[in-house]
Amino acid sequence: MSTYASEFVGSIPEYYDSGLGPRIFFDYADDLADRVAKLKPRSVLELAAGTGIVTRRLRDTLPDHCQILASDLNAPMLEVARQKFNPEESVLFETVDATTLQFADELFDIVTCQFGVMFFPDKEQSYSEVFRVLRPDGHYLFNVWGSWEKNPYAELVHEVIAEFFPDDPPGFYRVPFGYHDIDIIRESVLASGFSQVTIDHVDIISAIPIAEDFAQGIVFGNPVFDEIIERDGDPKKVRDAVTLAIEKSLGDSMPLQAIFIDAVKG
Repeated sequence: MSTYASEFVGSIPEYYDSGLGPRIFFDYADDLADRVAKLKPRSVLELAAGTGIVTRRLRDTLPDHCQILASDLNAPMLEVARQKFNPEESVLFETVDATTLQFADELFDIVTCQFGVMFFPDKEQSYSEVFRVLRPDGHYLFNVWGSWEKNPYAELVHEVIAEFFPDDPPGFYRVPFGYHDIDIIRESVLASGFSQVTIDHVDIISAIPIAEDFAQGIVFGNPVFDEIIERDGDPKKVRDAVTLAIEKSLGDSMPLQAIFIDAVKG
């Protein structure tokens, strides 16, 4: 698989935010922010905050006195996120590796992460780091994608892109949808010290008003773009093929499934 899987740089953040955000991230961001708000935290660390889709909802949902620190491995993603906030909104941004957190022990009431854990190279280490920086009785609230079967657009996209490169198909779309075994997730989280883990499946139907806009995000808004360039492919031709496949196979809506995890530090 390409080494690009976690590199959201260059022009990718803008296409990610505008093309993918409304179709696959917004509804789950609302769900995650609501779950965080119900716990009434005083401080929240967001990992893999990306372009600030969840961060914006956290700030809109949580009271002003709650401190929010949004972090991501990719500084270009955070630059897009910063533009969504006024200086007086008191959101901090830091470039952070989720597997080696640079924060003191027991600093946050809640750590949250939307669709980022799948990209962490050492998931067990990341869980241990989150456990360390959480206060006693703190919560780690995060979500991951379900399987291709539950998110059929992803398998469709992978197959369309692979047709352009039959001898060496880009592997990006296997990564976000390859970490959905709830037994493995539960065991890894508990092994990191958490005392309680609750797991829910969250299914939605997402509208696709304009297939080409979604296809633009799919091809230009994540590291599969770099994999296509690396193979001397034409991203615009790939986008057009993805557009046609979406129109034919999905139409104007698609099912999505996320897996939500709430881990408690006892």
